[in-house]
Amino acid sequence: MRFLLAVLALLLVVAAPASAAPSFQELEEALTCQCGCGLTVHACNHLQCPSAIPLRHEIRAQMALGKSKDQILAYFSGKYGEKILSSPTASGFNLTAWVMPFFMLAVGTIFVIFTLLRWRRRGHAPPPARPQSVEGPSTANYERQLDRELEDFDR
Repeated sequence: MRFLLAVLALLLVVAAPASAAPSFQELEEALTCQCGCGLTVHACNHLQCPSAIPLRHEIRAQMALGKSKDQILAYFSGKYGEKILSSPTASGFNLTAWVMPFFMLAVGTIFVIFTLLRWRRRGHAPPPARPQSVEGPSTANYERQLDRELEDFDR
């Protein structure tokens, strides 16, 4: 019985944020300020910003109509275009913005693993054989020539 109550409580907690009305700050964070600062409406630090202030009033007006977060964001996206959203939608071509970082991380990880394995294999290769010193009549000629050139150099 306690287990069922715990599961029910967990479901209520998980389902509650979906049915709750969006907070003002949450909506401000979801929209990009259009003054050129590149910040969200919530983070825009320009005094008397010509974009953030009217957007805040518009957000409050949409919230007063009782719209959900998705409806409000769709309203702003329809009015200003997708550029107003602080994160791209996960559909169409924008899906690449969500997928590519993870794909490139996976490719980079695979590249590093293969590179390390290749270096490790090279490290275990037997050392190359050292050439044995060559002694004999051929080196005697070079040594005599070296002695003559050194004597001529000293003069």
